[in-house]
Amino acid sequence: MADLEANLDHIIPSSVLPPFRAKLVVGFVSLICFARSYDGDFVFDDSEAIVNNKDLQAETPLGDLWYHDFWGSRLSSNTSHKSYRPLTVLTFRINYCLSGGFYPMSFHVVNILLHSGISVLMVDVFSVLFGGLQYSSKGRRLNLAPRSSLLAALLFAVHPVHTECVAGVVGRADLLGALFFLLSFLGYCKAFRESNKEGAHSTFWVFLSILLGAVAMLCKEQGITVLGLNAVFDILVIGKLNVLEIVQKVLHKDKLLENIGMLRNGGLLFRMTLLALGGAGMLYMRWKIMGTGPPPFTEVDNPASFADSMLVRAINYNYYYSLNAWLLLCPWWLCFDWSMGCIPLIKSVGDWRVIALAALWFCLIGLIYQALCSEDSHKRRVLTLGLGFLIIPFLPASNLFFRVGFVVAERVLYLPSAGYCILLTFGFGALSKHTKKKKLITALVLGIMFINTLRCMIRSGEWRNEEKLFQSALSVCPLNAKVHYNVGKNLADKGNQTAAIRYYREAVRLNPKYVHAMNNLGNILKERNELQEAEELLSLAVQIQPDFAAAWMNLGIVQNSLKRFEAAERSYRTAIKHRRKYPDCYYNLGRLYADLNRHVDALNAWRNATVLKPEHSLAWNNMIILLDNTGNLAQAEAVGREALELIPNDHSLMFSLANVLGKSQKYKESEALFLKAIKAHPNAASYHGNLGWEHCKLFRSISNEIHLLLFQLCCIIVGDI
Repeated sequence: MADLEANLDHIIPSSVLPPFRAKLVVGFVSLICFARSYDGDFVFDDSEAIVNNKDLQAETPLGDLWYHDFWGSRLSSNTSHKSYRPLTVLTFRINYCLSGGFYPMSFHVVNILLHSGISVLMVDVFSVLFGGLQYSSKGRRLNLAPRSSLLAALLFAVHPVHTECVAGVVGRADLLGALFFLLSFLGYCKAFRESNKEGAHSTFWVFLSILLGAVAMLCKEQGITVLGLNAVFDILVIGKLNVLEIVQKVLHKDKLLENIGMLRNGGLLFRMTLLALGGAGMLYMRWKIMGTGPPPFTEVDNPASFADSMLVRAINYNYYYSLNAWLLLCPWWLCFDWSMGCIPLIKSVGDWRVIALAALWFCLIGLIYQALCSEDSHKRRVLTLGLGFLIIPFLPASNLFFRVGFVVAERVLYLPSAGYCILLTFGFGALSKHTKKKKLITALVLGIMFINTLRCMIRSGEWRNEEKLFQSALSVCPLNAKVHYNVGKNLADKGNQTAAIRYYREAVRLNPKYVHAMNNLGNILKERNELQEAEELLSLAVQIQPDFAAAWMNLGIVQNSLKRFEAAERSYRTAIKHRRKYPDCYYNLGRLYADLNRHVDALNAWRNATVLKPEHSLAWNNMIILLDNTGNLAQAEAVGREALELIPNDHSLMFSLANVLGKSQKYKESEALFLKAIKAHPNAASYHGNLGWEHCKLFRSISNEIHLLLFQLCCIIVGDI
């Protein structure tokens, strides 16, 4: 350890070595890297996990968070993603309450502060990993490794692969999971500080570490892996076991029983049992909570896992590992999504990309050999713990135990990047030891940190809004249909339909079964009155995915426009069959019935829409207008008043009800509603026109009343004469 510290003395100045000052530097640098994202929008998955998630709102009981997944769906549902992170959702809810709504700034600020706090905490974690756990007679830890831990923490703080977790609000799950992961690890280390006897431990701190691991898992599933890291740390650092020596003794049957007895006496087996029981308990509770089977991932989410050949699956999984390793080594090509053809499958060993996975295993085997066979105990410990931190937190994303819903995801590298930083720091120390060009090594380290900081700042700017985020992915993953789809959707939302069509068509070309792209493209073509092509696209979408309710509804709208009323009604009914609570579909079904003069059916359909969605203004408005046109003024007035109670500031409802009141000769109330509607929407010419007409009717009514009064007065006068 002393050699490593000496080899880094030319890189880390002594002025920043005091613990408080070192942590201040790490925290400040981490804030600089990601500060640009503080006032960004909600982007990509933030919409579903936050804006559209009813679990954040006060109307949803807090208890429901424990029965819902990360996206607000019930875990028992077959369509649930099974991502169980109730504590993360709880922090979103607190954010929402404290900020008074969906204001993204407060969400982003919390994420940035969390990353800064984790980076500062890494100083202590790396200090333990590099320096070990040796205490003086007064209980003070020796071998603090200030230079190694500070350099590794700085490398962690500025790593660009963290941008998705920090700048994307949903990345808070990874941040919180990492925070409690590290607290669990430090708590486990604390168990050996409370006792003065070598090998003894505090059971309280072991239990607390397991509890913190459970908290980490409730923030992100990856958190449970801290128990595995604690076990590796205990075996190597506390137990001081030489794995290679034990293997040799097992092979030669030399003193095996003596070693097992030592393990039992040292308390290691007891602690391993506690960790194993804790992990088994967490997994059992997780399995019970999930209720049903695994989430229904599709081939486009993870194509390698659907390959028939085990060899093809193994090759592609290993290629994915090499891509993750490359993102740690060279985090310049970053993308918000790596699915849908972004990484074509390797289908034979003749593919040149096999070189990448061969290079990965060459490096790993070399590191593992050094970790096991080196005569330097400090080198063995650091390399083994570095590999442990790199590999163990990554295991849930490896496809080894279960299928995951992605090909490559930068967010899952947040914790494994700590292992990479350990190995890189150790590598810089070894390089400094074997070269006389110390300044060149210093320049290399500073250059890497500067480039990574710059990349973090640039990437944080790209995560500020969806337009920049989606456009940035086009150069990284041009074969990714989802990238083109999202670019097209963003353009369509801004009214640029011509450009949106181009990207939607490219998405469908890259993935001919991309039903969401077909649905959105069909919608735009419908609005542009290109009905024949729209019908073909939507019909193909529902053939590919028969339960795609939105496509069935849009197909019904197109068929209605083509005057194919029976087919339109069947499409609407099919949509409702697959999504029973579908107010928009009931609204469009009501419009179809109104066109067919089936007034009762139309009113029933619109009433269903308002029951499912009480704020459905269009359905309320159409009911009022239909009742008005059919002469049911009393019923129209009752419906209008009911609607305004639910949506008091809707100017279109005010206008429709004012018309009804005018026909019912309630002119003053009608005039008041017209004025209120005009105030809410002053540029509506029809509102001003109808108000003028109401004034005429009101004047005529007053004039008639005056004439009647004069006539009665004349009659009285003539009668007196």
